[in-house]
Amino acid sequence: MTELGAPTAAVDQDDALAELRRSVAGPVLGPEDVEVVAELAAYNLGPEHAPVAVVGATGAEDVAAAVRWAAARGIRIGVFATGHSDVAQRGTLVVTTRRMDRVDVDPVTRRATVGAGAKWARLVEAAAPHGLAGLNGSTTDVGVVGYVVGGGVGPFTRTYGYASDRVRRVQLVTGDATIREVTAESDPELFDVVLGGKDAAGIVTEVEMELIELPSLYGGGLIYEAADIPAVLHAWRAWAPTLPEETTTSVAILRAPDIEAVPPPLRGRTVAHLRVAHLGSAEEGRELLAPMRAVATPMMDMIDVMPYAAIDAIHMDPVDPMPAWADGRFLTGLDEDLVDAVLAMAGPDQQLPLFLVELRHIAGAIERGTRGVGTREARWLAGVVGPFPPELRGVVPAVAEQLLDALAPWTAPQTSLNWINPAVAAARPELVWTPATRARIDAVCRRVGSAGVFGGPGLGL
Repeated sequence: MTELGAPTAAVDQDDALAELRRSVAGPVLGPEDVEVVAELAAYNLGPEHAPVAVVGATGAEDVAAAVRWAAARGIRIGVFATGHSDVAQRGTLVVTTRRMDRVDVDPVTRRATVGAGAKWARLVEAAAPHGLAGLNGSTTDVGVVGYVVGGGVGPFTRTYGYASDRVRRVQLVTGDATIREVTAESDPELFDVVLGGKDAAGIVTEVEMELIELPSLYGGGLIYEAADIPAVLHAWRAWAPTLPEETTTSVAILRAPDIEAVPPPLRGRTVAHLRVAHLGSAEEGRELLAPMRAVATPMMDMIDVMPYAAIDAIHMDPVDPMPAWADGRFLTGLDEDLVDAVLAMAGPDQQLPLFLVELRHIAGAIERGTRGVGTREARWLAGVVGPFPPELRGVVPAVAEQLLDALAPWTAPQTSLNWINPAVAAARPELVWTPATRARIDAVCRRVGSAGVFGGPGLGL
């Protein structure tokens, strides 16, 4: 990898950036420009970026020009959209896509065309008046494209599978600076690598995806006191597998910080948070949920019929920017011993520098899909999120790794890129790809000129 102008004179750096500026419509920023901070401002304040330069792309043509410029200088390329990722862009030409925020919904075909810079909130707003919805994740504050090309596990995973399973067309710029329109029919291998491989084969600039008819649902959350956490987790473990695939649930041990952004009843408290999304009648939902309401008296009961536009109320993810470290593993099983292992390390009596320790039940449609390179060996999911200020950067990842490693007997061989921490994936790529899948991705990347071009998911693709 070559840094811009190193060790050449400043005038050569200026000339190189001037050439780049002439070739793109959007802004081009050098590493010393003060605007870089604002351009790379993000939800996750943890990553410390040190880019060679930044291109604020306004369309696929800008992305292609940036790829040509970087490839000519041997500089790897990173992509930056809404900034929820833990990836630090260092020594790369960073292409930001936030200006590419197209969202078009066709209620007749029930399809949406979405640009790389658009967040789910915009798609929700555009689709909801038609009674339609996309397969977003736990928060609509993340980008649509980054989410679906990493697989996408959300509140309806048991019913509909990965969000990527609904993608029907992608537009991307590959390492040879070609703008490609790709479908399962036109280039099945490249299409699969894009769906689940994130930016390994190129920078996705637009996706076309199927929407589902979903004007409302029965869902929300139950909050339980700290003393009830063991009973709630054990009850959920036995209850979740009895539910129909129309019901997706998760449970989290939440350690809420004592700050204004947290609702007053939760500030500074450790609680259990049961999340429910039921795609059926309220009557059926109440009947299904009765066993969990009987386990203990919730301190907050927020489950009822809701419009799809209120989907963020299920997980209640924070939206204020913060430095955070997140990691996770797919699981093939979840039994009483696993719950005991989680409680031993993260139960209410433990002092733990993590905001969230979560278990999700995802068995169902995700196991039956056929497109993409994301693993299908997943019935459950364990995830952790912790604060990541400078003083905790040696602590939080180690605690998270210790907890997830304790779940090794139940861990699936691979986990999708949206859930595993990029630094962990770089150090242990076998947790993401089988050798056969890695060979398949490498072959496609070589064919389209993308091998060694993009920053990728931290796996050296």
